[in-house]
Amino acid sequence: MSRLPTVSGNALPHAADAADAAVVARARWALMVQFALFGVVGTSWMSRLPSVREALSLSSGQLGALLVVGGLGTLSAVVVTGAVVARFGSRATLVVATAGNVVGFSLVAAGTGTGSVGLFAVGAFVNGACGALTNVPINICAASVEQHVGRAILPHFHAAFSIGAACGALVAAGFSWAHVGITAQLVVVSIAVALARAALIRPATALAPEHTGGTASPRRGAGMRAALSAWREPRTLLIGLVLLASSLSEGSAGNWLSIAVVDGFEVREALGAVAYGTFVGAMTVFRLAGTGLIDRFGRVTVLRASGASALVGLLAFGLAPNLPLAWVGIVLWGCGAALANPVAIAAASDDPAHAGPRVAVATSFSTVAMLTAPPLLGLLVDGIGARHALLVLCAATVLSLAVAGAVRPVAEQRPARDGSAV
Repeated sequence: MSRLPTVSGNALPHAADAADAAVVARARWALMVQFALFGVVGTSWMSRLPSVREALSLSSGQLGALLVVGGLGTLSAVVVTGAVVARFGSRATLVVATAGNVVGFSLVAAGTGTGSVGLFAVGAFVNGACGALTNVPINICAASVEQHVGRAILPHFHAAFSIGAACGALVAAGFSWAHVGITAQLVVVSIAVALARAALIRPATALAPEHTGGTASPRRGAGMRAALSAWREPRTLLIGLVLLASSLSEGSAGNWLSIAVVDGFEVREALGAVAYGTFVGAMTVFRLAGTGLIDRFGRVTVLRASGASALVGLLAFGLAPNLPLAWVGIVLWGCGAALANPVAIAAASDDPAHAGPRVAVATSFSTVAMLTAPPLLGLLVDGIGARHALLVLCAATVLSLAVAGAVRPVAEQRPARDGSAV
């Protein structure tokens, strides 16, 4: 990863009032770790869905329906997260989310340990809500750091998430290989991650708008009005569609890629976890390299090229006659899925004064993806197999390509009549 650049005259206008370079550096690296831990805590158990399926005695279709509960938790939180952040700040929101995840994963662990679908569902709902309460503020804080630095670095934070996700997949593979149950893994990983996250909340939120002269309003109801107004902005809604397609692609890989490899090629669960690790590894590499591509070619061009790579990768994975060729598809799919999410978040955060509500609205489309993908894909998995079921993601990828122009920076929206893509 590149060295931290100093704040310079190339930064956005408000950068002159930014905190000194040491504060920016601490915020940047604390957020890097926060994103990584967010990835670890999710994929370390999602990579072991075959064990969850067995522990709860469910079919793939039933498991997919159960995973919707987590999406409902996220949806219930994301519609108010923008208002919550505006009212109470990113720091307080992250404290609540971290504590809530401990409760949620405890219930998920209890559910898998006892075979109780009810306990698992409650834990999944709590974790889904806490996921929204984590995702929005850390992305707002990351966008603020990018604006202080003055060039595209948001993909680096999402690369950190991918690194964490890859580590989480490797952790899952290690626990599985050692024949350690999913319940024990959930307890160990969730407690370790919660302690690390709690220690980093203060430095990670040092540049949040509410701590640097932003517009977070103390007036009761003002945050909710701002959150609702963002739903009437066409550009924000189109950015949400980009996130919808991105989340369908990335989230479906998290939910079903390991199962697709295990069931489709009759290999061990550990190899399925490694396959998902390959996917997030490809995303990580491309996210690290992607900042230079965005600075050189612009958001729109990079987003369209990414969509093409994802489309080819999905087709290769779903139709390949053997595992080595499918593995090539996994790599192309991961590279293509790398930049859509950070590009969309950066676009939603172009105006720091309205970043909270707009990021919350845009990420609510991700929640819709989480709600619809697990049950629909689960039904398809039971009928045609996981590999072929994942081919439906091609339609979402085409949608992202169609609306890619919405991520063009706000300052360049009007002058773009000459046909140049930024």
